[in-house]
Amino acid sequence: MPLLRCTWAIPLFVGFLFLGLGCESSDPATPSKSETEIESGLRVEHQAAVGKTQEGQSIDRYVLSNSQGMRVSVIDFGAIVTSVEVPDRDGKVTNVTLGFEKVEDYKQNSPYLGAICGRFANRIAGGQFTIQGKQYTVTANEKGATANNLLHGGKVGFNKVTWKAEPVETPETVGVKLTYISQDGEEGFPGTLTTTLVYSLNEKNEFTMDYTATTDKPTVVNLTNHCYWNLVGSGSGDVLDHELTLHCDKYLPADENLIPTGELAPVKETPMDFTGGMAIGARISEVGNGYDHCYVVRREGDGLQPVAKIIEPRSGRVMEILSTEPGVQLYTGNFLNGTAAVGDFAKHHGFCLECSHYPDSPNHGFFPSTTLLPGDTYRQTTVHRFSVEK
Repeated sequence: MPLLRCTWAIPLFVGFLFLGLGCESSDPATPSKSETEIESGLRVEHQAAVGKTQEGQSIDRYVLSNSQGMRVSVIDFGAIVTSVEVPDRDGKVTNVTLGFEKVEDYKQNSPYLGAICGRFANRIAGGQFTIQGKQYTVTANEKGATANNLLHGGKVGFNKVTWKAEPVETPETVGVKLTYISQDGEEGFPGTLTTTLVYSLNEKNEFTMDYTATTDKPTVVNLTNHCYWNLVGSGSGDVLDHELTLHCDKYLPADENLIPTGELAPVKETPMDFTGGMAIGARISEVGNGYDHCYVVRREGDGLQPVAKIIEPRSGRVMEILSTEPGVQLYTGNFLNGTAAVGDFAKHHGFCLECSHYPDSPNHGFFPSTTLLPGDTYRQTTVHRFSVEK
């Protein structure tokens, strides 16, 4: 097949028609498309103006696909992953991550479906922390039992802003590069933070998230993606039969406000133990409303380390996660309540495995540091590898 060129400065290629997110644009006109192909069979499609924000700003979509039948859809609003389509053991392709049908709903609602959480993912107790002796107060947007916390970046976190997007390619991958500049003082955080995220896909069915960030003042940074997974397929029911293995011997007990107590507790002989593989629902009743806990990743050296493996017995789909991060938050969709505000998904209809640093790290000096200084670069890589078991 001849290599096609478009008006972008980089070569890309003819994409599959996108079969994932079934949204309608607020503009009745058909969204404009640009699609290109490289010889490996990897493709990217840029669909312009698939929707609009409440302020009238256009939302664009990028669809990454490979010759193995895998497709990933991303929008520039919130750097949100709206669908991940992968084949089952019979070759049937299904979307396995939860999302809204209309892109406009991502602006109006806030269960963080598929979104990037930042500038600080997870929680900061009381919305306060200290850097180099100076105390900062950030938006405490979550009501706790006895105190309010910052959650996932504040009232307007990275999931509620439009990122600058452009397609990218390497000899082995195709992707989309997203950039957002968070101004000094945004949600109370110090420093102008420039964040770049590259979502990429290869022919091995590996979906990779590469993050970098720099600042002009000392600040704190903790980024993650908040995809809700259901390997049977989005909207197919609960995930309690999914078999989960976590490469984590310890977890962080939390108080009534879901803030870590500071203890790193062993999982052995507790309902928190997934080291040997166990159905998500096997002991979920023993942890109250469900899992919403940060685990300590068992690390052996630098670089990517295995974090988790999930097997869905009916479809045969398997997802493995590798990351450079020290922690992973297991969340079992405890607050999904079946309403339109959460995409009509009910409790436990998806699970999250959010690779990141620990919650409330700025207030625990012995946790791995989330402080970023001028001249340094924050880096994180997380890989989702899909396969099937016969």
